[in-house]
Amino acid sequence: MYQDQELMIRPVEESDMIRLWELIYKEEQPEWKKWDAPYFPHKAIAYEEFLPQGRQWIHRDNFWVIEVSGIVRGIISYYWEHEPSQWLEMGIVLHEGDSWGKGLGTRALKLWINHLFVTLPLVRVGYTTWSGNERMIRVGEKLGMKMEARIRKVRYYNGDYYDSIRMGLLREEWESVM
Repeated sequence: MYQDQELMIRPVEESDMIRLWELIYKEEQPEWKKWDAPYFPHKAIAYEEFLPQGRQWIHRDNFWVIEVSGIVRGIISYYWEHEPSQWLEMGIVLHEGDSWGKGLGTRALKLWINHLFVTLPLVRVGYTTWSGNERMIRVGEKLGMKMEARIRKVRYYNGDYYDSIRMGLLREEWESVM
């Protein structure tokens, strides 16, 4: 668990199941999905259908919740792009529009990046977004990340093509700003 004022990131607990289902799978077309890889399909599912998957998230090292003032507002995670070379990618979703534009994502990622560099033998952390999510690109820039790749016109959404954007941060860059 890591905390910055009213914001906390922590492992998922059994008591988070209903809230996570409400945030992620209750609605067929949630607002957050317009920004989080909207070119991939999303489907609402019943709570009972969600539970087996959701329970797999409990106490995992790579999938935590973002809690603000005691209320779960989103998730933060990582996955191995290539574990033998310690190539890790991370992700974040704040699921409710009233959580956007307040610096919560930047603060949560700052805690997460610090956690990852402290607990894992990483040389680099990064994430992939798309050019339609300008807020996510700005978050990376605020954290000192560099745009490492722009793969042009590979994400098709609502009749338009967008670029895939890779952002990354090296350990020595992080340590120089911390």
